[in-house]
Amino acid sequence: MKRAVIAALEDVKARDIVAFHVNKMTTLCDWVVIASGDSTRQTRALAASVCEKLKAAGATVIGVEGEQNGEWILVDLGKVVVHVMQPAVRAHYNLEELWGPQRAAPRRTRAPAAGGSVPA
Repeated sequence: MKRAVIAALEDVKARDIVAFHVNKMTTLCDWVVIASGDSTRQTRALAASVCEKLKAAGATVIGVEGEQNGEWILVDLGKVVVHVMQPAVRAHYNLEELWGPQRAAPRRTRAPAAGGSVPA
């Protein structure tokens, strides 16, 4: 299903497509796919392409949100959730940081004692 989503996005020239396997992070879905479209018209066309191609392949589209505004459209396919966003909205919400590979926790240091410094 993820491959079909990516193919549908590529058919309408989506930019910066990324897919994250998230089944260990959430029970809501197995994959999150994020893609950019340059305009409201293109984001709507990208979401429509995903819906059309996946329905033709036998998948069920559970829901689509954000079509009216067109800046961020979410397509819920059950096991795959697709976010189609305009670049400014994508940069603002930065979903890649939320769903992407976990980063190492920052190293903690002790607070300096009065008049002292923290050892390196």
